[in-house]
Amino acid sequence: MHADITRLDLRLRRRSTIGYTAGLALYSLAVVAVYPAFERSSSLNGLSGSTAAALFGITGPLTSPGGWLNGNVYANFFPLIMLLLTVGYGAACLAGQDEDGTLGLIATLPVRRRAIVCQKTLAMALQALLLACGVTVCVLAGRSFHLTVSPGHIVGIALALALMGIDVGLITMAAGAATGRRGTALGIGAALGAASYLLSSLAVAIPGLRPGRYVSLLYWSVGDNQISNGVTVIDFMVLLAVGLAALAAGVIAFRRADLS
Repeated sequence: MHADITRLDLRLRRRSTIGYTAGLALYSLAVVAVYPAFERSSSLNGLSGSTAAALFGITGPLTSPGGWLNGNVYANFFPLIMLLLTVGYGAACLAGQDEDGTLGLIATLPVRRRAIVCQKTLAMALQALLLACGVTVCVLAGRSFHLTVSPGHIVGIALALALMGIDVGLITMAAGAATGRRGTALGIGAALGAASYLLSSLAVAIPGLRPGRYVSLLYWSVGDNQISNGVTVIDFMVLLAVGLAALAAGVIAFRRADLS
């Protein structure tokens, strides 16, 4: 029964997951393929340093391999699509099914509510990892186009962004379990993702925001130049701790939920 819950949710989300993954993977492949055409374009480097550039995650020279990938993939589109995937599922998997009237039927099965939450978390993680793998494969192909970024850094940042997305998705799921409303959960998840993105991006250009970057999940996954320096053990520990806390909150909220 546990596996059936995960399999059913993955089947219901199959089209959106494949669509997001294919779209972002193809975009990433296009980004790495055109890099040689801009590799020696010094005019692009003048874009970095402004507040407008920071909004798009451009914090360093765009003509460097790390700066090119950060400004075109990792600091903006990758986390955006990841959040669309995980926040959307987080809002739908409990609150959405509660509103549809199907969650009550699942809860009557001989399976603990904690197990239901854990199996839905597994479904979310598999979706996030599929997206991360699709992008990683295409970016690794960039080594044939002069994008000589460490493969270890590429894999590490993809995993960190997957964890970031799962964290926000789990918080959204917990909000949905507590309120029973998909719209409320979606709003909370979207607001958290947007605030995290803005804090991480604008802290580079606005000194007054720099202390706030430490509460941004984007900072611990991509906002500290992880594409060039690598994801640290502390980064992973923060992301894992937030995820476990959100999972525990979701389990507690779902146990208390009235599904009658």
